[in-house]
Amino acid sequence: MTLRFASRNGRAHLVLGPDNRLVDLETASGGKFSSEPIDAFRRWKELREFAATLPADSGESCDVNGLDAPSPWPTQVFGIGLNYRSHAEESGLPIPGSPLTFTKYTSSVAHGNADIPLVGSSIDWEVELVVVIAEGGRDIAPENAWDHVAGMAVGQDISDRALQFASQPPQFSLGKSRKNYSPFGPWLIDAVDVPQRDALHMTCTLNGETVQDTSTDDLIFSVSDIISYLSGIVQLLPGDVIYTGTPGGVGVSRQPPVFLKPGDVLVSSIDGIGTTTNHCVAG
Repeated sequence: MTLRFASRNGRAHLVLGPDNRLVDLETASGGKFSSEPIDAFRRWKELREFAATLPADSGESCDVNGLDAPSPWPTQVFGIGLNYRSHAEESGLPIPGSPLTFTKYTSSVAHGNADIPLVGSSIDWEVELVVVIAEGGRDIAPENAWDHVAGMAVGQDISDRALQFASQPPQFSLGKSRKNYSPFGPWLIDAVDVPQRDALHMTCTLNGETVQDTSTDDLIFSVSDIISYLSGIVQLLPGDVIYTGTPGGVGVSRQPPVFLKPGDVLVSSIDGIGTTTNHCVAG
């Protein structure tokens, strides 16, 4: 059984069966696991073993829109810029020699289907594969990096381009950290259960029109590369979130540029991981 992990009302849950039934982790485990999502990430291998013992028909019906982000209050949120060849090319910028890293502040984290409040007239979409750290550490070797990943989710790195380029040189972090500008979910899929996890088909549609369509094997720096690079500088912690980059097709690079407006609907999908839907609303 594939381990799927969710958070609701700040409590850790498992998602079971084909009809997505929700089980409170602390209750189902008789207190073996706490209600804190961060505890589950610290003990991910134990959690995998425990989840396999639960019947698929246990729990209650899951309201996807009632979930939190799977890691609702991560200590660190990393973003990787220009990490798809197609995005670097459309931006007219050279391929980076090392991961171009910024932070998305924790207060911007939201569940996968969160509404996007639009502040200003230059808000852009960026579908991304998101990974959440299980056991963290420093100086993680690339060949061991996937052992430090809890799960994978669909994310949007929503970007306020005016704020991003308000100063010279540009700064990314604030422009990508407004309320709900870091949605991901709807849950985590255990990374060990994802076949071809380095080559996943990913799409984003805007009002039904495909605007991004790629495979994650177009990443310049793979998930393993990113984790090794970051852990060589900072300590990665359980529950940390990494946005791994967006492919070509963003609004600012179109001619003329296209930005989000109230009423727009973004649908983001990664094969084998899930789908999220974000409605754009006036900020």
